[in-house]
Amino acid sequence: MTNETLKSDNRREAKGKRAEFQKARPASEGKTTVIHVARTAKVVKGGKRFGFRALVVVGNGEGKVGVAIGKANQVQLAIGKAETHARKHMITFPVVGDTIPHEVIGRFGAASVWMKPAAPGTGVIAGAGVRLVFEAAGIKDVLAKSLGSTNPCNLVYATMEALKMLKSKEAVNAVRGKAEKEAEAPKAEETAAPVAAAN
Repeated sequence: MTNETLKSDNRREAKGKRAEFQKARPASEGKTTVIHVARTAKVVKGGKRFGFRALVVVGNGEGKVGVAIGKANQVQLAIGKAETHARKHMITFPVVGDTIPHEVIGRFGAASVWMKPAAPGTGVIAGAGVRLVFEAAGIKDVLAKSLGSTNPCNLVYATMEALKMLKSKEAVNAVRGKAEKEAEAPKAEETAAPVAAAN
């Protein structure tokens, strides 16, 4: 008679920091996409110690997106760390229809990303990493071009810097209206001074 055991019964429960990390993961919001996974190596006394670096983007498809890098000895742990960090540091930017409100250039390190609004039906014209950020954020029509380094991490972070610089029409009008009122106030005082002197 043989004793049959299930694989699930032989699995050991995670202990220590790994168990705490798995319990601390926040509730899922939006879609998670892995942009890039790289294997890293550290030379130690006994040889080489390998690890993994994962670049992950998280977005809800409605103008909210986050990007982060996670490092660990296993791919899944690296992806989990990056996803958790990205969800904690998501940004919100204005969206006009299915595109961005205006042209902008984002810079991070040696990487620069230029992006411009596009007509409906154009699609996402961008490189691999930048395209995934746009898709996660819900942008369907946009023109983008890399102007500097092709490092995937710097390119994605440059894209995030550009998205942070986007402003809606209402926000710009509010700032301009306030500036115009501040400029008109000194002029009114200057015109009122000669009249008072003449009297």
